[in-house]
This record gives sequence, C-alpha cells and structure tokens, in this order.
Amino acid sequence: MIGGLFCYNHKGEVLISRVYRDDIGRNAVDAFRVNVIHARGQVRSPVTNIARTSYFHIKRSNLWLAAVTKQNVNATMVFEFLLKVVEVMQNYFGKISEENVKNNFVLIYELLDEIVDFGYPQNTDTGVLKTFITQQGVKSVTKEEQAAITSQVTGQIGWRREGIKYRRNELFLDVMEYVNLLMSPQGQVLSAHVAGKILMKSYLSGMPECKFGINDKIAMDSKGKPAEESKAKSAIAIDDCQFHQCVKLSKFESEHAISFIPPDGENELMRYRTTKDISLPFRVIPLVREVGRAKLEVKVVVKSNFKPSLLAQKIEIRIPTPLNTSGVQLICMKGKAKYKASENAIVWKIKRMGGMKESQISAEIELLTTDTKKKWTRPPISMNFEVPFAPSGFKVRYLKVFEPKLNYSDHDVIKWVRYIGRSGLYETRC
Repeated sequence: MIGGLFCYNHKGEVLISRVYRDDIGRNAVDAFRVNVIHARGQVRSPVTNIARTSYFHIKRSNLWLAAVTKQNVNATMVFEFLLKVVEVMQNYFGKISEENVKNNFVLIYELLDEIVDFGYPQNTDTGVLKTFITQQGVKSVTKEEQAAITSQVTGQIGWRREGIKYRRNELFLDVMEYVNLLMSPQGQVLSAHVAGKILMKSYLSGMPECKFGINDKIAMDSKGKPAEESKAKSAIAIDDCQFHQCVKLSKFESEHAISFIPPDGENELMRYRTTKDISLPFRVIPLVREVGRAKLEVKVVVKSNFKPSLLAQKIEIRIPTPLNTSGVQLICMKGKAKYKASENAIVWKIKRMGGMKESQISAEIELLTTDTKKKWTRPPISMNFEVPFAPSGFKVRYLKVFEPKLNYSDHDVIKWVRYIGRSGLYETRC
C-alpha cells in the first residue's frame, strides 16, 4: 500500500525514516521538504502529488508525519493508518513532540516493524503491541508465551488474550450522548441531532460472548407483533452507527442484536447518530430589549423538560454581551451569575436543577457610546449541562453474558448500565 513513512520536524529535518518498497528513493524525502514544509505558499491539501509520487501528510504540534506511495491507494485508509500510528505513539510515550520522538526512536522503529510489513498495515492495536513490545524493548519470552502472542496477533480475536481471570465478573455500559441544537428566538428548532457513544468496562474471566439489544426501530419493527406496538413507539431511528472491531456485524444485520467478545478493560464499543424525536432537556427563552443607544435589557428564562424525579447538573448558560459594554447589573433567581469582560459574556452557573422547573436571570447592560453605526450581531446564547438520561431515547433492552468453557453463568455477572446526556453545541438565537 505505502512505499515509505517519514517524520519531519518544523525545520524539515528527518527524525524517522522507514522505506518499505524499492520504488521510493532518498529524493522523495527532499521533495516533500522543499514542496510542502518549505513551500512559499501555505499548503492546505493533506495530499500532495510530486513527480508521480503521492504524499499523504498530517501535522501534530510541530511534527509532520508523511506516508509516501507511487500506487493508486485508498486515501481514507492511509489517513486512518497515520492516525493509528499517532495513537500508538501517544499510548507508549505520551505527547507527540520532537524531544519525545528523539528519546524513543528505537522504540518507534520497533513499533513500525510490527505495525507495517511491505507497506501493508498489520496490527495497530496498542493492547496487543504492549504484550511483546515494552519501553525497554522486546521481552524475552518463553516458547509458550511466544505461541500465545502469535495466535493473538494472527488469530481472529486479536483484541483479547486467553487466560484472563477475575474473582468477580463485572460488565459496565455507559451510554453517553451529546445533544446539539440550534433554536430560533421564537422556539423553533432549526437543527438538532444527538451524537452518542457506548463505553464499555469489561472485567470478565475467560473468553465470554456478550450480547445486548437496543430499541432501534429496525430491530423493533422486524418482530412485527401487534402486542408490541407500545414498544415500537419508544423505538428510535438510528441514522448511522460505527462499531468496535470486536462486534460481529453479521449477527447485527440478521438479528439486530449487538454480539461481541469484549476486549479486557475500558473501550468504546459503538458510536451512533440520531436526528428524529429528540427529547430536548432544556428550553432557553431569551428577551432582549434595546433602551436607546446606551442601555440594553436582557431577560433569559431556562425551563427543564424532563421528569421531576430526575436532576440535571453542571448547568452553565453563556449570554453574550456587546463589545462596548461598560457595566452589567445582574439579578438571578437561582445559582450564581457573573459578567466576564474578557469573554464578552454573562456566565450563569446552576449546580443542580430538577425536572419541570424554570429559572430566570435579568441583566441591565450599560453601553459606551461609539461612532460606529454597525449594529450588534447578537450571537446565540449557549448552554452546557449534564442529565441522567439519553435524550435520543436510546435504551439497552437486555444484556447477556455467555462463557461456555468456564463455570459461570449470566446470573453470576454483575452488570451495570448508565445513561448520561450532555450538551454538545446547544445554542438559542436571541
């Protein structure tokens, strides 16, 4: 796939150089330095073609990482590979910097030898790489350990080694959702979507197979039973989703159940996105009134739209102010409010707020007279929060664990499912 991999500093000096194919010569290194790093104009494209050679490059802090090829390759795959290389390096020695690369260049060459073979990516999983490449170098392993490593690298289940044992078997699922909203001053939803992810913490012995079902519309409708109409109403429409490599996609397509052998420890299992039937946790109602050219009256009401038994936390509302603001007088019913001149905003913080409640803030903004006739553009009011439910309506219907080899059943496993909803870009125009 790729012919070579080079790492440069901001001066264009080569820190790491690895050539995988004979069609890439030393002149390829100089061509990238002259045409990209030392180019007169700013190079915006991440792909540069020089003399029938393609350079795919990314920049991290003050370092350039470039993959070179003379073949017609899949660009997305090359960038995915470059990002994986950066991720592996970060997991081994932290921040990507010139000093760290120089201090760990032996380790980096060892990693590149394992990650890529003849230009083709082989294994970029940090968990697997750490079993036989350490900070000090390659471990001296016994024949049994070497056989286990080989089967893990080349086998079907490269993300989990055999022989894992725990005194107590536990499985945690965190459904985390980020609500993105743009609302008009009149309360009309201009755009809204939820970006969600499922984080998994697995402390299970052996090689268990886990399975859980979700209230996806396709999964619920496929059953087609009249008795389950009420359940179908609570189903959500997932627009697109992305899974960890451990998920068996064939079972998801046929049974619409997520079946997988989990990696040990903490991992991201799934990402998804929804745009329909979103339960918006908060409604922000702004009222801005201009009193002449020297005064502005602002009133903002915040209403919570969820069950009274639930409690929202870490609430922060940012109300923008004009650039020529000279002073602000604030009155708020709940929480604390402060005018931050450096940020041109009133920051209103509420520690906790129950469901079906409302609170308001009033502000009198004094303005300096200016010669400019340009009107204030009124940037949107933004909001941050955290709620203990999934705004999209996403629900885990069941969670089961099977381990045929070891003597423990689904009932012996301690299982936890937690829902967390957070604000993404949650804005209301004023």
